[in-house]
This record gives sequence, C-alpha cells and structure tokens, in this order.
Amino acid sequence: MSEIDRLGHALWVVPVGEIGGVARHVLDATRVGVPGWRLTVLCPEGALAERLRAQGSDVVVGDFGPQAGAWASRRTLASVARDLQPDIVHSHLAYADIVNAWTRLPRGTRRYTTEHGIAGDDGVYHASGMHARAMALIHRARFPRFDGVIAVSRATRDTMLLKWRVRRPIFVILNGVDPVHGAQLRRPTSRTGTRVLSLSRLASEKRIDKLIEAFALVLDDQPDATLVVAGEGPLRADLEHLASQLGVGDRVHFPGFVDPEDAMQAADVLVQLSIWENCSYTLLDAKARALRVVASHVGGNAEILDPTELVRDITVRSVAKAIRYAKKVEPSGHPTTNQMCAAIARSYGAGAGNA
Repeated sequence: MSEIDRLGHALWVVPVGEIGGVARHVLDATRVGVPGWRLTVLCPEGALAERLRAQGSDVVVGDFGPQAGAWASRRTLASVARDLQPDIVHSHLAYADIVNAWTRLPRGTRRYTTEHGIAGDDGVYHASGMHARAMALIHRARFPRFDGVIAVSRATRDTMLLKWRVRRPIFVILNGVDPVHGAQLRRPTSRTGTRVLSLSRLASEKRIDKLIEAFALVLDDQPDATLVVAGEGPLRADLEHLASQLGVGDRVHFPGFVDPEDAMQAADVLVQLSIWENCSYTLLDAKARALRVVASHVGGNAEILDPTELVRDITVRSVAKAIRYAKKVEPSGHPTTNQMCAAIARSYGAGAGNA
C-alpha cells in the first residue's frame, strides 16, 4: 500500500473562486498540509483554483457556488464525492455548508464545516431581519447532519451557540500565520510622516468613513501624515468625496486593489474599524510584520490583539487618539499555519466518534 493510500482523504468544498479570507485559509492549509490527510479542493474556476494549481495542490473545478445554483452545486458535489470517495467532505462558507448538508454522499463519508463569517450584528451579512431569521433556521436544521464543527475564534463559537443553537461540540481553531523575519520586515527608509493603511473592502461595515474623519484630526498635529485606503467596494466614490470635503484629499490615497505585502511594508500603522471580525487575516499579517495596529474591539479581535491595540468606542476622536499613540506590540502565542493544520487533524480524529 502506498503512502497516499494510507492517508485519510478530505474534500474541501468552497463556493467562491476569488481570493479572500477563506481562500487564504484554504491555500495555507493545502500548502502546509493537514497531517495524516490528503486534501482535495472543489471550487469554481477562478483565481483560487489557479493558485491551488500553482502550488501543486489537488483541485477539482465545476459548477459549484451561488452562480451555478443550488441544484447544479448539489449535482457537482455528489458527482465529485462519488468519484473520489472521500472520508470527509469539509465545507467552508454558508452556501457550501447548506449544499453539503443536503447532498447525498457516499456511505461512511463524514461532513465537516468551518464557520468563518458569522456576526453578532445581523446587519453585517443580512439584508433584513427576516432574512437573518430565515438563515438562522436553515443553519439550525443543517447542524445535526454534520459530524464535526470548527469555528475560527471563540467569539465565532459563542455567536454560533447564541444564534444557531449548535448542539455539536465546536472546535475553536484560530487562523494560523507564520512570523516574518529579516528583509521582509523592511520599512521605508525615507519618510515625511506617519503612514496609515487601511486594507478592507470599501463597504459600510468597515467604517472607513470614521477612519478618514479621524485621520483629518491626526493631520492637525501630524501634517505630513498620509492615509492609504486600499481596496475596492461600493463606497469608493462616497469616501473619495468625504476626503475632499474634509480638505484632506491630497493626503488620502485610493489605489484600489494592491499587493498586501507591499502595502504593509510601506506603512507604519494599520487601522481596521470593522463592525465585526471573526479571525482577521489582515490583522494577523500586520502583527506578523511588526506593524502598529488600531482595531475595533469586536468579535475575535481581542483574541489576536493586545488590549492597547483595541478601540471600544468608535468615535472620530477616540480613533484619532489611538492612531496618534499607537505602539508596536509583539505578538504572543498565536498559532502558526502548521499548528493550525495540526489542530484540524486532531478535530478530524475527535469527530470520528460522531460518525
């Protein structure tokens, strides 16, 4: 028997093709490997599939995800599972979780789910209270069909228990990042003021308007400071107009999508004022790269940041003060990608008792 035949086989199911936080999690796990397990990813064609192929990971693309529709997604998952005969089908994001729950899988195949994106505030992910209640009922109905449940932070687990009344044990496995050393920690050698960075979707839940207003106050005593608002989203034009109205348009830059690594190397302080975060890779990467950080005290942020890096009351003055006095805090005790993957392997073993 070959070594690959001795490994368990987990099919990871992802309903989106673009690169985001969940794609980062999948790319890291498949690159490092889950000990004792062979991973194959099912996802739509797109940037994620391209990156998986480039790093030599097993990937199957097909009609899967919201654009394909529920029936096509179920047929695709059933077909791929029938061909591969995986020991586990592990879904990521709500759409894949729902399809996973109600797709007929080969006998003995276990279902797993990782929750990356539940929020305490229903308005973050739902258009209305009615939609939030309907989705909560669907999630409550699906969990009895799963053998293993993972949350990416304790805050995520607690919100799942509150909103979805999960009866299964929930394994808390934080997203892992590796420390960065040496040349990767370089900072600009010539500067004329504090360089503030936002790396977020330009949407209301990120509260970038508060950041721009706070930055205008920072300029009162640091006139050479700059703010880079990287990313795209529906509020870009509104945010550009706000910067112009406040008279800081020449100090606030909107470069669109950027390479996060390059952006962090050119910055001094990263600010993220989201209404909710579960286990933010942006904050984790900033910490790993020795950036000063200012973030809202919400969700899982307190599990990865020092209290001095958190702002409880998001007002223009409190955020401006936090930026002015932000200090570098060394990361402590956060799991590496290897440790994250080892924890996933342990959860697979523990979950076998629920099959």
